[in-house]
Amino acid sequence: MAETRTIVALPITPRLGAVMRLRLFLILGVLIMWEATAASGLLFRDVVPSSVTVVRALVRLLIDPDFWGNFGVTAGEVLAALAIGATAGLAAGLLLGASRFLGRAYEPYLNSLAPTPKIIFFPVMIMAFGVYAGSKVAMGALSAFFPVALSTAGGMREVDAALVKVGRSFRLSTWQMVTKIYLPAIRVPVLNGMRLGFGVAVIGVLLAETKLSNQGLGYLVMQAYARFDMPQMYAILLVVFAVAVALNAGLGRLTEPRHRRT
Repeated sequence: MAETRTIVALPITPRLGAVMRLRLFLILGVLIMWEATAASGLLFRDVVPSSVTVVRALVRLLIDPDFWGNFGVTAGEVLAALAIGATAGLAAGLLLGASRFLGRAYEPYLNSLAPTPKIIFFPVMIMAFGVYAGSKVAMGALSAFFPVALSTAGGMREVDAALVKVGRSFRLSTWQMVTKIYLPAIRVPVLNGMRLGFGVAVIGVLLAETKLSNQGLGYLVMQAYARFDMPQMYAILLVVFAVAVALNAGLGRLTEPRHRRT
């Protein structure tokens, strides 16, 4: 009896290849423009160093233990800021999204304050939390709060009313409604809010470190700028950019449907 085999064809996605080529073309175009600007002499000397010089500075940076100590300081501050800001934003978004009255009363204030540059609150943070890590964490947490809160509140309004009725028919408690009905239904908006919150938390922490700090990546950037060591400054920014892109891509994967992740 002949053996029957089932062949499962993997999905071919030509669009994915086209997207990757476009991304590579963009990176290549940026590198060409960078090298052309560096070689042109249009800007002040060493303001735009060659990419080879930046790569050498990056290698020196990555083998410097002092850099990793400062990297750990900034990473800890960003993670603490995201945890505090996202938790507070999630709670506020659930509350505003579940109550039309509270949403109408308070959400306009969130929409008005969200685009406000949070760095203007930094003097208040210094007075409240001191000049050490507390003020930097508070700065990042404040930045992360708004996108998470607004995304969560918007997602709550899109929850299927049938799901809410099912939960209430089973007499679920408030905590059970949140964990079994609301959070699974608004997973994507919450994660998108966290992606935005992570980005602005990084910006908030780094800005705070450039203003008043003696450690962290923001501090290293300002030290490199003060010495006019542009290659090292760009190398630090490349590390920040690479880490932010990698973590943002990881959060983006969580928002994709399961069949696309497997």
